[in-house]
Amino acid sequence: MGEIIDGKKLAKEIQEKVTSEVAELAKTGKKPGLAVVLVGDNQASRTYVRNKQKRTEEAGMKSVLIELPENVTEEKLLSVVEELNEDKTIHGILVQLPLPKHISEEKVIDTISYDKDVDGFHPVNVGNLFIGKDSFVPCTPAGIIELIKSTGTQIEGKRAVVIGRSNIVGKPVAQLLLNENATVTIAHSRTKDLPQVAKEADILVVATGLAKFVKKDYIKPGAIVIDVGMDRDENNKLCGDVDFDDVVEEAGFITPVPGGVGPMTITMLLANTLKAAKRIWKTN
Repeated sequence: MGEIIDGKKLAKEIQEKVTSEVAELAKTGKKPGLAVVLVGDNQASRTYVRNKQKRTEEAGMKSVLIELPENVTEEKLLSVVEELNEDKTIHGILVQLPLPKHISEEKVIDTISYDKDVDGFHPVNVGNLFIGKDSFVPCTPAGIIELIKSTGTQIEGKRAVVIGRSNIVGKPVAQLLLNENATVTIAHSRTKDLPQVAKEADILVVATGLAKFVKKDYIKPGAIVIDVGMDRDENNKLCGDVDFDDVVEEAGFITPVPGGVGPMTITMLLANTLKAAKRIWKTN
């Protein structure tokens, strides 16, 4: 029976450390600030942004929400981002995705100052990650590495397989594992003999967006299985990309859905915002 990796517990521990450091900084009159820009009225995005705001405030940081209508022009959104780039009380900027179709996500990401890009999506931060320089790491991949380390497993020398090649999760988590000296394979929809490739993994990260896609025949006995999915099953119940009930007996460690990777994402956003503030204060 695989051991459950408790993402809620780990996220709470990391947030407590961030909150403690923010409290110490407050004694010197310094307060990290995070601005979130929400375009339109997507309910899922609104819920996620509300959670971000709540956790930011709980950590003792300044939280700013800028809401713009669905029909806002790209020019107006970019000008809002540029204003936040210049605002000295804001250290992290996050534009909630997805954006309406008439707005270029690429242009918006490129406009955010890479020093305030706490999502880790700016080309400068992506490039720094891939050449091994200090950078802002996308929040979900950063959380995944923390979850793996929380098992007490040494990543170095392990065989890791990442199923999924998105710019937001698959590619950056593969690079982070490589930076930890794992031997990494990125698998995807065109990979031949996918179950066999996955079964070679000591560490398996699954980010396919397909409900209960990975079954026990994908799992090496004792492997660490990280499920990034957030799907709905045939009964409309929340589930992951891994068929938890089928896999849990085979895995050594496994993240549940919900309660695994999800809680870590906002926590790593707070950690990135604190890091951004400290960097900016150091250079000013």
